[in-house]
Amino acid sequence: MGMTSRERVLAALSFREPDRLPLDLGGSIMSGIMAHPLDRLRRHLGLESRPVRVYEVFQMLGEVELDLVERLGIDVLPVEPPVQFFGLRREDWKPWRLWDGTQVLVPGAFEVELAPDGDWLLHTAGDPSQPVEGRMPRNGFYFDMPALTAGHDDYRPPPLEEVRREHQLQPAELEFLASRAEHLRRTTDKALFLGCWDKFGLPWVGSIPDFLVLMLSDPGYVKELFAARTQTALDNLSKAKRYLGDNIDVLGLDGTDYGAQNAELFSPELFAELYVPFFRIQNDWVHRHTRWKTWLHTCGSVTRILPHLVEARVDILNPLQTSAAGMDPAWLKRTFGGKIAFWGGGVDTQRTLPFATAGEVAAEVRERVRLLAPGGGFVFNAIHNVQQGTPPENVVAAYDTAREAGRYPLG
Repeated sequence: MGMTSRERVLAALSFREPDRLPLDLGGSIMSGIMAHPLDRLRRHLGLESRPVRVYEVFQMLGEVELDLVERLGIDVLPVEPPVQFFGLRREDWKPWRLWDGTQVLVPGAFEVELAPDGDWLLHTAGDPSQPVEGRMPRNGFYFDMPALTAGHDDYRPPPLEEVRREHQLQPAELEFLASRAEHLRRTTDKALFLGCWDKFGLPWVGSIPDFLVLMLSDPGYVKELFAARTQTALDNLSKAKRYLGDNIDVLGLDGTDYGAQNAELFSPELFAELYVPFFRIQNDWVHRHTRWKTWLHTCGSVTRILPHLVEARVDILNPLQTSAAGMDPAWLKRTFGGKIAFWGGGVDTQRTLPFATAGEVAAEVRERVRLLAPGGGFVFNAIHNVQQGTPPENVVAAYDTAREAGRYPLG
């Protein structure tokens, strides 16, 4: 008798070998699939013909529905608030056409203004009287967030009192999350992943360049900011525990990137000084008061930050970007296996998954399973989201191979 999906995921996250390797696709907004390749994947598999819902507009991610979950053997489902980015509620779905002609569904409030150069401009909540938050270049794939990427020579961080009033989980959000989690717990056997990306962890202020400068120019402010963010996170964790209880299994603690392709974005010593104490407070609260596992996302080369994540008692790292400098999967498993679980890294989404043959994809997946799956501590997922133009044959090869090669005892 095989395990349930939830048992399988929790066993792996506790460094035990389940019946087979647990699989994720769409359990979070960092482990999903874009609408275009999802539409082609559904067609390739002969699933019911219907437009894909673009449930996360920033990255243009498609909703992975239960028929595909069952076909691929996916073990994780998301529990997320009704609004994620741009103030767009996931409701009142309406038809839309992507640049490549793919027919999809988008939230009812989704409206774009056509810029003179042909770009799509997205106003907050789709309201033209509100500021432009997103810009998708003509024939592009994603929305850029100028406020996230533009640096300012005269940037001044907000007063801490203002920060303390932000990011509070509201009763309506909690009721929505609780209803969703209860429904999925009752009707499926899947592990459930709670993703509320600005409600926990250590979200920063300003743009990425502004905050990187702020960490060096005013570390005292950053420490006070993180103390305030942590108090908000603890309040939100207490509320989430009260509303959701044991109906979730994995908590998306933080989704900030700390690494780039070749190195960390800032020094590991600065990470240890500024981040670790406050991450540890949040992780310790979760481990004392719940059965949840904490999940932290960071792309890039983070080999020198990983020991600090272990010190901060993070349970799960997502993804394992093995295409980044120093992120050798064999070394990572040998060095950190049993200390922090790995979620993702099963196949390279920069090169292999979109550009290799199905046979080459299967070979890479088998090798990653061989290296990362022994002793548990590994949930299979690609490195971040499956990207535009990825052949459906390659996605099927990745998940079919992981499911077969990941049967325990391995080999």
